[in-house]
Amino acid sequence: MKTLAVLSRSCTRFRVWLSKGTNECLSALCLSAKTRQGALDGLKTAMATRILYEFISERRMTITDSIERCLKKGKGEEQRAAASLACLLCIQLGSGIESEEVFKTLKPVFKNILADGSANIQVRQAVATSLGLCTLVAEDDIMDVHATMECFEGLFTRSYVKEDGTRPAMGPQTTQLHTNALLSWALLLTICTASQLKDILHKHLPKLPMLLESEDVNMRIAAGETIALLFELARVMDSEFEFDEWDDLCDKLSALATDCNKHRAKTDKRKQRSVFRDVLKAVEEGDFQSESIRFGTERMTIDTWVRKRTYDAFREFVGSGMNYHLQANEFIRDVFELGPPMLVDSATLKAMKISRFERHLYNSAAFKARTKARNKFRDKRVDVGEF
Repeated sequence: MKTLAVLSRSCTRFRVWLSKGTNECLSALCLSAKTRQGALDGLKTAMATRILYEFISERRMTITDSIERCLKKGKGEEQRAAASLACLLCIQLGSGIESEEVFKTLKPVFKNILADGSANIQVRQAVATSLGLCTLVAEDDIMDVHATMECFEGLFTRSYVKEDGTRPAMGPQTTQLHTNALLSWALLLTICTASQLKDILHKHLPKLPMLLESEDVNMRIAAGETIALLFELARVMDSEFEFDEWDDLCDKLSALATDCNKHRAKTDKRKQRSVFRDVLKAVEEGDFQSESIRFGTERMTIDTWVRKRTYDAFREFVGSGMNYHLQANEFIRDVFELGPPMLVDSATLKAMKISRFERHLYNSAAFKARTKARNKFRDKRVDVGEF
């Protein structure tokens, strides 16, 4: 891992995010798997919370080579961290020649791991998620996008009910792999051509409702959101779109939106009901429960299933740094049509914020008003005397 050691030594400005923060440790990256893991995690944190385009551009090939080596020769956690770092690298570089070259190097490695049934199942799960986002950001050929989607189809379709009506038996880790593949496939649906979407609707929409019967709550939710996304895309192409098994599908979605099965965990049922209420509205009425995201002095509205799937995919990798990237990352702002980054100086930003004391007074007044309003509708207790 000499290349990663060279990269880490040159990254003096950011060593606070790296393994132990000492030059001695950074120079030993080629000797210790634990130190390599720390360096990968440090770079992930740095890329998720800062815009490092110039720093990364100068060392792009070095970082790419290090990720490739970790994916090929590392184990478990190291491979998973390298897969995530590959996505963050593409997010930092944006959609262009640089990220395309990175992805051309890493795509064959990703696909080999994904197709290898003997590989660590959790690594395959991470690769399924990373391959989807890297394809969205860096793939330059729509036919190659379709080929990658077929790789994902080869996984999640194994969860479909068989022709004889039986459901395939598989463990929770395999089901999670199929769920990740389905979500990445749904992400790439958002950039498909109209002709590809027509073929996909014909091939998969009649079968996807089978996944709503899965024992795994994450698979049920992923299937439901993918169905809602397909209906949205179909109606964009054809406002008169109709689905032959619409009534049966609505019955299934309604049952999941009001699920009371005692053998399911309360948290799973609560999460499922919330999602499937929205999915049912999407299928029945073409409606979407919009959500407003506030970052800095701006707001963004998530008002379609396409936007939701895209936003969720990016947030999975940048985590708490999503708001920062929405403010400063030109590529992500372009994806969500936010325009160029807004330049607001610190003095202006400080003037726009209310003081802590003012915020406390406002919250106290709001709490008091809310309590008075609620008291009017509460049942009055009545003393009951003895007879």
